[in-house]
Amino acid sequence: MKSSILALGLALGQVYANIPFPKPEMKCGDGEASCFHVFGASPPSAIFTLNLSAAAVAPSPRSYKLEHLTQQTAAVVLQTAEPSVTPIARFTPVPVAPATAGVETLLPIADKDVSLDALRQLLRQIQLPLDQTVAVAPPSEVQPAIPMVLTGAVALRTATAGSLPTTAVQDARTDARTSQAAEARPQLLLVHPLKSLSWVFLPPLLVLAAQSRPMVHAVPPMARPYVATGRKEAAAPLMGGPCVGGPAVPVPGPSPAPVNPNPGSLATHAPSSTNPLVQAGVPAMHAGLMPNGKVVFLDKVEKFTQLKLPNGQWAYSAEYDPVTRKVVPLAYKTNAFCSGGAFLADGRFVSIGGNAPLVDVDPTVGDGFKAVRYLQRSATDASLNGQSWSEPGNKIVSARWYASVQTMPDGQLFVASGSYNGLDPTNPDNNNWTYEMLNAQGITSGRNLTMEILKKNQPYYMYPFVHLLNNGQLFIQVSKSAEIFNAATNTVTKPLPDVPGDHRTYPNTGGSVLLPLSSANGYAADVIICGGGAYQDITSPTDASCGRIQPLAANPQWEMESMPEGRGMVEGTLLPDGTVIWVNGANTGAQGFGVAKNPTLEVLIYDPAKPLGQRFTTGPRSGIARLYHSVALLLLDGTMMIAGSNPVEQPILTPVPNKVPSEDYVTEFRVEIYTPPYLSGPNANKRPTGLTLSSKSLKADGSTFTVRFTAPAGNKAAKVALYHGGFVTHSLHMNHRMVFLDTTGYQAGATSQTLTVKMPPNRNVAQPGPYVVYVTVDGVPAIGQFVMVA
Repeated sequence: MKSSILALGLALGQVYANIPFPKPEMKCGDGEASCFHVFGASPPSAIFTLNLSAAAVAPSPRSYKLEHLTQQTAAVVLQTAEPSVTPIARFTPVPVAPATAGVETLLPIADKDVSLDALRQLLRQIQLPLDQTVAVAPPSEVQPAIPMVLTGAVALRTATAGSLPTTAVQDARTDARTSQAAEARPQLLLVHPLKSLSWVFLPPLLVLAAQSRPMVHAVPPMARPYVATGRKEAAAPLMGGPCVGGPAVPVPGPSPAPVNPNPGSLATHAPSSTNPLVQAGVPAMHAGLMPNGKVVFLDKVEKFTQLKLPNGQWAYSAEYDPVTRKVVPLAYKTNAFCSGGAFLADGRFVSIGGNAPLVDVDPTVGDGFKAVRYLQRSATDASLNGQSWSEPGNKIVSARWYASVQTMPDGQLFVASGSYNGLDPTNPDNNNWTYEMLNAQGITSGRNLTMEILKKNQPYYMYPFVHLLNNGQLFIQVSKSAEIFNAATNTVTKPLPDVPGDHRTYPNTGGSVLLPLSSANGYAADVIICGGGAYQDITSPTDASCGRIQPLAANPQWEMESMPEGRGMVEGTLLPDGTVIWVNGANTGAQGFGVAKNPTLEVLIYDPAKPLGQRFTTGPRSGIARLYHSVALLLLDGTMMIAGSNPVEQPILTPVPNKVPSEDYVTEFRVEIYTPPYLSGPNANKRPTGLTLSSKSLKADGSTFTVRFTAPAGNKAAKVALYHGGFVTHSLHMNHRMVFLDTTGYQAGATSQTLTVKMPPNRNVAQPGPYVVYVTVDGVPAIGQFVMVA
């Protein structure tokens, strides 16, 4: 039995990154903790009918698994508690009338391999027009020949819950009979007469069964969206997140933004006779600006890249010099595929977790699920340049793929989430909804601690957004859920409202930025999250809305605004003048291999200091699609590097049309530089020069240091920013933060300036590690300099 189910599973198999996710929105009633799960108003273009034989459902089902075939088709595997029961899936064409059963095609699951093509051909025969009415009623009130209706679909979990109120059952029966009598066209009734309560997530329809009698809900003719009812106490739905009330704030749609009068410019690094490559060298899945001013790219094991190692294998990491535009290969020992990371307090760059080895591709690279990789660079010791990753052998306590990492005030690392094995996230056994702490050297404490926000948001639990707050606690965002979390005590200190809109984290990740901190408001956090999406498929709509919240406010609420278009995989990068640049992503689809299209090519410029509705302006458009596995980060000279896009399982250089998953977009090695408005047009020649710092070893204790520089004539204002770029991957900028520092001594108009600069009051505001000091004069930055903060 198990082997036959596995055979079908393999026949239907999809790469994990392409497992479909549904799109629920949730509205809660105020009676007896009831909750309505309302699914999207744009269902697939076909609905499929399924009839389960009595033998297939007796004595009791253990679970269903619905495997995604294409954006419009689904198949069902029924597993039973009794191995002697042979499950039969009967796919029935839509009857012309309820009393007329069409020709049945039996598809035995057991003891037979089923090819994917054969199953697709079968499913194409059973399409149901969308304008068919779907209703639900008890089995006593329908004819046995009426088939169950399913939609192209995802998963089921079992739970225990109460039944509907009697009045609701009666209303549903009445609605079903009235609807059937009133309509001339055929009516289909949905029946699920099992005795244990089951939640079946089938966009756009939710099907339920009762404990003692069937739970029913009628859907009026032509209803949009489809609705079903359950109880809030039931096990957390796979994709709904916590049901804590409908959105308090309407979700805005796309909002046109004016063109910035000085939009900046995009340029691609071009090859020359002395430097023919000037490209990333490897797919830029992860990236970081190192203390030597160079950028490190980190990728997974690939069948080819642009660089080779001395041992003849392809390189999966590279060090890129944005000044000379030269790139050198770096080696690692374990597969860093979709790892998390941070800078340690001593300045080392660390990559944590990863994925399994691909010995047929590269036998020299081992298992990365529990790996900890270190890379050391220095602003003063050039001998470290070009040295490969160090892996001394210490491991995290449990496997993590797609984990987020946050440096804490004492230098410890908070490591949260991840997959144990890279398999189906709709199966909780595959999901690591815990966190662990690593010390300042990257050594684990050896304990996993459960995080409920990860657990209840499965499978949207990976790569959560994490920001350190000025009280030493953490802002955590998972899907639509948010909270303030105390990692030291493993407690939620403050639940926050759900962000309105679609899912915000993987596989529909938007971008999240902790806006600049300053003493003006007590270094209080102001977090913005933009973009997201509905489900993991190439058809998924994306979210244009942005939510902004001050987590530690007395009554924190999301302030909603919107971008000019929906974007998934959009990422925000802080600039030294306090603005945020949003780049990359797609208007349709999600993260994963071959499940995104319609690249969003326009640079968006966000000024958080402006009034609501006036914060977005548009910059230049790129000619390069930056989809899954792209990065963006700030360089020392104040420009932004944009690289990556590898939305295929293994690199391709030429698009392959009509493939599923899509291979319309190639592996991208080109590197772009965005020059922001503050270095463009009339600002191009106004950069402060001759910057010197009295010390490059600083402390977050309110102490002071001195900066000296030459400013352009007629200057009116100067600011000093302490900037940490963090670990960049998958639209997340882990640990990304900027603090505007208090200064004295500025003299308006003077060309020779000496400022006394006050450091943040504590390490809650600036946790230990490497930072860049940027001095801006009238918004134009001098070239930044690395410092170490203790």
